[in-house]
Amino acid sequence: MTAPTVPAARTSRALEVRRQKTAAGLARIKDVLDQMIKSKAPITMAAVARAADVSRTFLYEHADARALVDDAMSQFAGRRVQDRQAAQDELEASWRERALNTEAALKTAHAEILAQREQIADLLGQVRDLRSEWSQEDIGRIITDNGNLKRQVRELTAEGKSLTGKLSAARDNIRFADKRIADLEAQLVSVTTPPPVGDGR
Repeated sequence: MTAPTVPAARTSRALEVRRQKTAAGLARIKDVLDQMIKSKAPITMAAVARAADVSRTFLYEHADARALVDDAMSQFAGRRVQDRQAAQDELEASWRERALNTEAALKTAHAEILAQREQIADLLGQVRDLRSEWSQEDIGRIITDNGNLKRQVRELTAEGKSLTGKLSAARDNIRFADKRIADLEAQLVSVTTPPPVGDGR
């Protein structure tokens, strides 16, 4: 009467071994996924299967395993988007600050040029109106000052052109950074898209 119980006992032990093996596999998968997320490594079915020592069939067909991988992929994609957004915000802020600084410097240079030109015009007017009343020393000093002011105007004009070029370059860099980040986000979407269900390790 006890003979029929032997296969049942073996079946029970086999089921328990299989359950333990499955639980161990799920634990390894979870550990591997946690490490991948922490290290920001790309998460793919092949990479997880290899690192966790399970088959890709197990990952695709076991509901708990597939849920773990899908959740990790979602977390990874979300974190990559956040990282990209943070990098984009930081880059835009940096170039925006440079552009604003360049614009401010350009305005200052233009204001200085205008002030110097007004001073030159005033000195020239004084020379014309009071030339007969000034000594040769005064006239020589005014001519020297006028020459210095003209030189400063040339320098400020050159600086203004340089700042204008830098402002244009800063704006071009911002546009390039926006395009580059958009391309990287498109690549991220294609990388994190799960492959079709397949068999084999």
